[in-house]
Amino acid sequence: MSGAGGGRETGTDGAGRETGAGGGAGKVTIAGLAARLGLSKASVSYALNGQPGVSGPTRARVLALAAELGWYPSSSARALSQSRSDAVGIVLARSPEEVGSESFYMNVLAGIEAVLSDHDLNLVLRMVTPEADPGTRRDLAVYRRWAGEGRVGGVIVFDHVADDPRLQLLAALRLPHVLVGAAGDAARTAYGANTTVDQGRDAATVVDALHRLGHRHFAYVSGPMALTHETARWAGLLAAAGRLGMTAVTSASDYTADDGGKATTAVIAGLAVGSPEFPTAVVYGNDLMAVGGLQALKRLGVPVPAHVSALSWDDSLLCQLSSPGVAALARNTMELGRRSAALLLDVMDGHRAADVAMPAGALMARESLGPAPQ
Repeated sequence: MSGAGGGRETGTDGAGRETGAGGGAGKVTIAGLAARLGLSKASVSYALNGQPGVSGPTRARVLALAAELGWYPSSSARALSQSRSDAVGIVLARSPEEVGSESFYMNVLAGIEAVLSDHDLNLVLRMVTPEADPGTRRDLAVYRRWAGEGRVGGVIVFDHVADDPRLQLLAALRLPHVLVGAAGDAARTAYGANTTVDQGRDAATVVDALHRLGHRHFAYVSGPMALTHETARWAGLLAAAGRLGMTAVTSASDYTADDGGKATTAVIAGLAVGSPEFPTAVVYGNDLMAVGGLQALKRLGVPVPAHVSALSWDDSLLCQLSSPGVAALARNTMELGRRSAALLLDVMDGHRAADVAMPAGALMARESLGPAPQ
């Protein structure tokens, strides 16, 4: 019946659910669980939220009953009761179309999510338009807001550039972070660590394969050269080529198939097959650019691999199903995501974690890679 304040009389049924005046069962509550188990509400709350203050057997009893009744703590309640957020953040300065079409991002994100789901953590992904002025970049504003709100317990950073303002900001915010695919000598802060890739080693794998097939002059269609992993790749390619008496030229692209085709045309068009300036092989910074390059070579009437070989730095189903199939470096980018996420969890737990090195890529030889023309 209604009291003076107009409220409803409530109690708990045998399953620990709230009941209204009419006896109907409602939601499962901490009070209801406590009454059924003969425990205090504080003990039940500690057990459900993973806090100290209850014994192992008691925690097991509470969790077993909660699971039986289908009760889970809300994310907001957990955030209030735990010392760290239950989310990890990623800000990408790329369009959704780019992220959705590039196998690198999809594989790395899948690896990250696999680790986070094992630890019951959420992934907050934000895509922003890059700004020219580092002081007003939208990604920096997102990091500031996340840190101020306590929205995420740490972040994973992609696409590192020289003197990257994000790392300086994250250190100032004391926000744990991991840089994905950094060069071996990448800077780090007290609140960060890196998963590193030896671009020079992978570059040597590519150049050695071309040299064995008789190629002496090749082109590299890169992503934006402002990215430190691209400058490291190009330096590695030049070093390996110089060691073997080979030469190379480069043409920058933006990781899309269309721009990869334009960059290919820029290094091939107007050159006579067999001339010293004609590259007998083109190495691409990712799979999309490689497929776009194949289309450009077909339009130019340059057969692959009879006159030009093609090789991608990233392997994918796209490379395997292309015609001809595109030779590529298999780099296990999903494992890169897993290791980056696991490393971030270590940093979030307060550890001074060491950088984690990724294994070398393995060359997958396919139809697009052949001997240099005689």
